[in-house]
Amino acid sequence: MLRRQIIHLLLSATASQAAVDYTTQIKPLLQQHCVKCHGANTQKAGLKLDTANAARAGGKHGTALPDLLVQVVSGTHAEIPQMPYKRGPLDSAQIALVKQWVAEGANAPADEKPSDDRHWAFVAPVKAPLPQGDAQHPIDAFIRARLAKEKLAPSPQAAPATLIRRLYLDLIGLPPSPAEVAAFIQTPEAKKADVIKGLLASKHYGERWARWWLDQARYGDSNGYSIDAPRSMWPYRDYVVNSLNLDKPFDEFTLEQIAGDMLPKPTREQLIATGFHRNTQINQEGGIDKEQFRIESVFDRVATTGTVWLGLTIGCAQCHDHKFDPISQREYYQLLAFLNNQDEPTMPVPDPGQDLDKLKAEHAKLLKQIDAHIKERIPVLQEWEKTLGEQSRKLVDAEATKILAKPSAKRSTADQRALFKAMTGTSDSVFNPLYDRHLELENIFKNGTTTLVMKELPQPRKTTLYIKGDFTRPSDEVQPGVPAVLPALPSGTKADRLALARWLIDPKNPLTARVIVNRVWQQYFGRGLVETDNDFGTMGRPPSHPELLDWLAVDFMEHRWSLKHLHQLIVTSATYQQSSFVEGNKTAAQTDPNNHLLWRQNRLRLDAEVVRDVCLATSGLLSAKMGGPPVYPPIPDGVMSLGQVKRAWPLSKGSDRYRRGLYTFIFRATPPPALSVFDAPDGFSTCTRRIRSNTPLQALTLLNDSAYVEFAQALAARLIKEAKSDDARITRAYQLCLSRAPQERERKAIARLLESERQAKASETQSWQAVARVMLNLDETITRE
Repeated sequence: MLRRQIIHLLLSATASQAAVDYTTQIKPLLQQHCVKCHGANTQKAGLKLDTANAARAGGKHGTALPDLLVQVVSGTHAEIPQMPYKRGPLDSAQIALVKQWVAEGANAPADEKPSDDRHWAFVAPVKAPLPQGDAQHPIDAFIRARLAKEKLAPSPQAAPATLIRRLYLDLIGLPPSPAEVAAFIQTPEAKKADVIKGLLASKHYGERWARWWLDQARYGDSNGYSIDAPRSMWPYRDYVVNSLNLDKPFDEFTLEQIAGDMLPKPTREQLIATGFHRNTQINQEGGIDKEQFRIESVFDRVATTGTVWLGLTIGCAQCHDHKFDPISQREYYQLLAFLNNQDEPTMPVPDPGQDLDKLKAEHAKLLKQIDAHIKERIPVLQEWEKTLGEQSRKLVDAEATKILAKPSAKRSTADQRALFKAMTGTSDSVFNPLYDRHLELENIFKNGTTTLVMKELPQPRKTTLYIKGDFTRPSDEVQPGVPAVLPALPSGTKADRLALARWLIDPKNPLTARVIVNRVWQQYFGRGLVETDNDFGTMGRPPSHPELLDWLAVDFMEHRWSLKHLHQLIVTSATYQQSSFVEGNKTAAQTDPNNHLLWRQNRLRLDAEVVRDVCLATSGLLSAKMGGPPVYPPIPDGVMSLGQVKRAWPLSKGSDRYRRGLYTFIFRATPPPALSVFDAPDGFSTCTRRIRSNTPLQALTLLNDSAYVEFAQALAARLIKEAKSDDARITRAYQLCLSRAPQERERKAIARLLESERQAKASETQSWQAVARVMLNLDETITRE
């Protein structure tokens, strides 16, 4: 009795919190950490914990509830060590949750049945019946049933102007025009679904959602590592945009990217799709072991496949059996065997729209610069040639060997270039950026546009387990296979990369559909139904709404894996369309401050590329051109000197200067600062969830970065042109940037700024530029309400 009183006192501070829900909070925790040793198959100490009634029945140490369970998970029992045994203790929040549940009476459903001993994510999803209630929309039925259980009310619908801006930013990554906002406000509720269909049909939808997938594909326009030379990879990016715009079924989208080259008579698009696993880094440093870095790429492919499609930390089993999930090191290398049998060719991709005359002019200019540089260093070249002994001459390439046999007077400028390349290798940082682009252009002239693809080898490589993950320590040979905890490959199937792709999208696979719908949900609410979106394993968070997650996963598969169907389902729900304001629902704010129960919408800072796109669209500069090679918009001086090798940044002119952020060239080692500062990933590894930081550098970028200064100048010119009075221009600025009219206090603040600029004797244009810079720097401008 005394123990119970102590526990009650310890937990008195949590009395104001919501009651713990056994089904969604305690049972998954016990399932994850306890049932393996205390379940249907194994009952250590005679104890079962697969139901609350079994815990009360207890084992050889007596009943587990209320005292014993709290003591053993807290590590306070006099004889029994802290549980889980030899697997690491629960974290403090989990222990507190168990204590609170016990203090509240350890309530659980009276008719509870033992669940499968397997972790929830390894059990196939089932489409449960919709909860009873007033909600007509399936998502709302689940969300509101949970809110009702917690005695919480949902928030009202967002204001029409807020909602239309939210829909535009989420679906196409661009703000609505003032005219589109005005039209939406006048649209009857029954017709608003047509606006959503129109946005999903927009070509800009593919651009917006391609970035979501390219993050996971670790896309970049350079090879990575310290040399970080440019690569031609953009045809893969365009494949993603086009596939999403066509609403290619996600299972087909998967099949093409994992094994498009192995499909019957693969199309060029299906071959380009295999670039998904060519987005790995390529090490071009001198003296490397090429096989080591080939294996490093395969390690990356295994880990990426596990993360992107299965939501599991499979990469943790590279060096040893997984510490927490039922994946052995042998099973890791069985998966690796699927991805170890490929050649990595460069494939020509015809591009009839390429301006060859312009590229040839650029090439000629580069050659002049290279030749001038070599001419200045001829004495160095001559000294190098004198030092070459018989053995040293054998180390240079065949072309240079032939040239060295010629008399100096008979060597052409092309010969001098080849010798200079042989002498410097990759060490001459002044020579190389002029030279990388030269080689890239020569490759285009020879082959046209190229892209990196996968090709299955006619004879598979031997795959072995590596001791402690070290490629120099091969051990037992392994054959391709999948983890035993998941469904097996169909009997009689040839275990190759195509079989792996089909296994990933098999409806019997319990993970893929769940993982993908959870990641899409995460984009709309800032948090997945499973918060640890890249870890559905036993150390991940259980779903906040498990029945909804499974309903969505099954529905996704039933609708031919249509992403557009999933998008429409989410954005037409009242849950998505709620206001994001906290003030109107203080009870919910106190009970669920982090909004796990989704009683309101979440405010989200825009992704880095969308921040740029919004400012481009608002200023009137945005180019609607789609696809093609990446572009080089203005970046701060000196950025391309920050890597090991100084790279060229041929500043784009004309409309290319104002294209969407999706098309900006990304050097992995030296990415554009305006994207990095807003948390764009670097492309070194898969990114399934961007962080959203809040730093002074972001404000400084919006105010002072040369590109954003140019956007502000264009916005000022637009305001002056489109409205005639100060008051009308201020209103127009708010409509363009925030999709709403200014409040009176805001109008007065902007008017005071304008007047202060004029009193400082700024020109009319400069005064409005100051206003425009403020408008583009507003938190609301770069936030999706």
